[in-house]
Amino acid sequence: MGTPSISAGAGVPPWGAWPYRLALAGGWIDQPFVSRWNPDRVGSMVVVGLEPTCGFMERCGMATGTRRIAMQRWPDGIPDRPRLEVVRELYAAENEGRADPSGSQDMIGLVYPGINRLDYDAAHEGGVFPVHIETLNDPRCEEWLEQVVNLVPLGPRPPSYHPLGIQRLEPAWVARLGRSGAACFEAIRRRDIGALGASLNECMECWGQLLPYTLRHPSIQTDLVGIWMYYRARYPGAMFSGCGGGYLIVVSERPVPGALRITVRRATAQAHNARAM
Repeated sequence: MGTPSISAGAGVPPWGAWPYRLALAGGWIDQPFVSRWNPDRVGSMVVVGLEPTCGFMERCGMATGTRRIAMQRWPDGIPDRPRLEVVRELYAAENEGRADPSGSQDMIGLVYPGINRLDYDAAHEGGVFPVHIETLNDPRCEEWLEQVVNLVPLGPRPPSYHPLGIQRLEPAWVARLGRSGAACFEAIRRRDIGALGASLNECMECWGQLLPYTLRHPSIQTDLVGIWMYYRARYPGAMFSGCGGGYLIVVSERPVPGALRITVRRATAQAHNARAM
């Protein structure tokens, strides 16, 4: 038999045309079981819409499970409907019958372009959806973020892994978690790499205190804390793409060996604030 011919550059890539999303500082504040302990009431996290320039690994905190359901539901791409309406429908489709539902930041990150700050208040819709979404579509900020974000591949979390076995939901640490997201967004707005790195480091400190299994778990053979500390000591800041590992997000103005780069998904409209009511 002959070798099958391959046509380059034609059609949809094998990993699909739907965007991915990257979660930055503040992750877990979108979960009501966390946000209800927030003495600040409102806490923030940052998600970035990504162009599907490559196929990111499964079970690595890149919302690949949510993305797969979205592609099954809307194979032609994101519906031309109000974004939050699509988010709500996708949230319901993914979480039907689940005891531990995925947070709405997964769906928002896939549907909303640009750099987004999501503000969660447990008193608003039970903390399931943000009370406010601010989208930063400033080309200078998007280009800067592409230049300083480096993804170091580590590997998928184990199939038996579950991050919620130990919960130490101390209000002071929940407040710090939500503040790390707000600080992250402002750092990107100001294009301040030192502040951006500090916000990612702060988020990791909060994860370790609030949900220790996000970094250490009997099923995880990799020394995630050691890896994080190694990069934190050499670059402005770092955090994992998701609980249990995945990719290490390293912010640096100089090259990081072995790292991938990202492409922020641009919006067709101008920057705006969207009220999630």
